[in-house]
Amino acid sequence: MNDNTYVVIMAGGIGSRFWPVSRVNHPKQFHDVLGIGESMIQTTVKRFQGICPPENVFVVTHRDYDSLVREHLPDLTDNQILLEPIGRNTAACIAYACFKIAKRNPNANIVIAPADHVILREESFKNCVREALEATAKSEILVTLGIKPTRPHTGYGYIQFIDDAQNSLKKVKTFTEKPSLEIAQMFLDSGEFVWNAGIFIWNAQAIVKAFHQYLGDMAETFDEGIPVLDTDQEEQFINRAYSHCRNISIDYGIMEKADNVFVILGDFGWSDLGSWDSLYSLSEKTSEGNVIEGNVLAYDVKNCIIKTPANQLVVLQGLEDYIVAAHDNVFMVCRREDEQKVKDFVADAKAMKGQNFI
Repeated sequence: MNDNTYVVIMAGGIGSRFWPVSRVNHPKQFHDVLGIGESMIQTTVKRFQGICPPENVFVVTHRDYDSLVREHLPDLTDNQILLEPIGRNTAACIAYACFKIAKRNPNANIVIAPADHVILREESFKNCVREALEATAKSEILVTLGIKPTRPHTGYGYIQFIDDAQNSLKKVKTFTEKPSLEIAQMFLDSGEFVWNAGIFIWNAQAIVKAFHQYLGDMAETFDEGIPVLDTDQEEQFINRAYSHCRNISIDYGIMEKADNVFVILGDFGWSDLGSWDSLYSLSEKTSEGNVIEGNVLAYDVKNCIIKTPANQLVVLQGLEDYIVAAHDNVFMVCRREDEQKVKDFVADAKAMKGQNFI
């Protein structure tokens, strides 16, 4: 374990594709989605044990989730929880954490990871992360982890790499966000593309330099705040800084533009658990192909994912390939093939039924 290694967990998202279980006031990273006895954010932090010292773990989240983070991760100190006043996508979140860490330790080597991903083979994952950290400790490069695609998924980003059989660290050629089914199939057939896992590794100097080169306005904003980071004026500065930050992802803002991006190919049972179908794929199924959590009576029901409250009896008959999900004051039934419409359902619920249902 290296004292120069830091881990930043991004935990500010709402997870709207997992509605109605994931809600604005209690998003999916704070749920035990897999039924393993711990929330996703707890699993994520535990995953990095042995990678960095516990005091080098930071969680970036919306300030509305401050109490949830403290409840789920009571060992974190106040200084390890970075609170965003408003959501500004991943670039601002990463800039906040990395500029703060760079001020503390210019030699820092940083891992960025979302709080809501599933990793089934954790030792393989740790080996990939350690390999990336070794590379970024020596060079000012930006590294991402790529996952060999198993199907033409249209909800993931894809990375095209230049194959180098002599080196596990491969130069990135292109990024493509959420392609059509036809293009995703072409990517799969070519063997030149991997899924973008959204997990990044770099040293502090490399990412700060990249912000100055590709997101100069954001870099200037955080440069101004360096004197007050880690002081009692930090919160006031961050509130002001975020009002000036663009709403842009790190992928669009930096990774797609930079010429020093590399990918390490990983095979560690990864899923971003971004949707109901991804949970269905990961979960144990009945002989009829169903994933059931709740108090359910099912008749002639096949290949469905059903997640309902234990204190409510749900009787289903004649369904095939459906999502049935109930949580709090919302009950949703949706074809599995149409799961991408869940975000539309959330938008319509907010517009037509009110904030109380999202």
